[in-house]
Amino acid sequence: MKAVFSPSTPRGSVEAPPSKSAAHRRLICAGLADGVSVLSGIAPSEDIAATVDCLCSLGAKIDFTGNAATVLGCDPRKATSATLPCRESGSTLRFFLPLCLLSGNPFTLSGSEKLLSRPLSVYEELASEKGFLLKKESRAVSVAGRLTPGTYTLPGDVSSQFVTGLLFALPLLDGDSTIVLTPPVESRGYIDMTLSALAEHGVRAAWQNETTLAVPGGQTYLPRAGKIEGDWSNAAPFLSLGVAVTGPDENSLQGDKKIVDDLAALDRGCAEIDLSDTPDLALVLFAHAALRHGGRFTGTKRLALKESDRGRAMQEELAKCGVAVAIGENEITVAGGAVAPREPFAGHNDHRIVMATSVLAARLGGTVEGIGAVNKSFPDFFQKLKQINIKVEIEDGMDIEK
Repeated sequence: MKAVFSPSTPRGSVEAPPSKSAAHRRLICAGLADGVSVLSGIAPSEDIAATVDCLCSLGAKIDFTGNAATVLGCDPRKATSATLPCRESGSTLRFFLPLCLLSGNPFTLSGSEKLLSRPLSVYEELASEKGFLLKKESRAVSVAGRLTPGTYTLPGDVSSQFVTGLLFALPLLDGDSTIVLTPPVESRGYIDMTLSALAEHGVRAAWQNETTLAVPGGQTYLPRAGKIEGDWSNAAPFLSLGVAVTGPDENSLQGDKKIVDDLAALDRGCAEIDLSDTPDLALVLFAHAALRHGGRFTGTKRLALKESDRGRAMQEELAKCGVAVAIGENEITVAGGAVAPREPFAGHNDHRIVMATSVLAARLGGTVEGIGAVNKSFPDFFQKLKQINIKVEIEDGMDIEK
């Protein structure tokens, strides 16, 4: 499927979708609770469907009415062997793997080849250290054994999703645990989101200092009602296009609320922006820089480990607009002065590449191919573009209602 854009002048406002990051966390906490929780404001996506399916595989029961989920929680310490379908969701895989080590029964976490090509070295090293089994294959990870209370030492400059996975599981152990992160600690905002979700469901875990988390054991998740907040990362394309976005909370713990300041800096000139804590903003910021004065971006090394090698992919796509991109070990420089693309943009099977190149095409005209990737996180992305006067037609059978 492809989207064909004519150069447009955006106007009006749009409501951001609910935060996928918050929805993952609240659904999991509710799925571990002793009782029934009702969570509203959950937007459907492939990644959220993966988390729902995995919770059900552990024994939870989840029913949807519109955008509200009624969740009857389960006890993963009593779960029987099962296969958890993670699809292409890296968050789901990394969040659930520790939960599969609470019962002592063997589990399999399945997923696409692309998902399983992404690193799990943090958990692989813990398996060797803590004595549980972890076997990674092309489309599945098999685990067996039990987590034990104690000290877990992780590198702080890899995905915070590994920290979150442990934070979900360790409170259910009999004894207390500590997570020690070797500096630098990146994506702290996502860890804080996890701590907030735990607290909402009555579970205590907290920073002891800048690099250490204390996680008391013997805890119980409590059922709660709640509403999922708006998503700053998926608001980013619309903010780049210059329209008002409703939904995200200015006081949110989401690190991606930094998008407002980053876009303003790029509007003023060739800015330097650190992406260490906000990697999901990178691609829209690259596109925005290309349309403005350029920019220098640091903290970019983890972009190679996402759904695509995002730095290389955007280098390829921005070249179609006459924009040079220089890639270093942990920095990327994007020139400004983008012009109408010479050939169609490719989506690289990556939802954020599709959204970033759509920002370019909305301004410059052009075609974005492989747009089905947005179903991973934002299925109605193109409907939202039409709401703000973006002239876009979808070809190859995808029906977009204005």
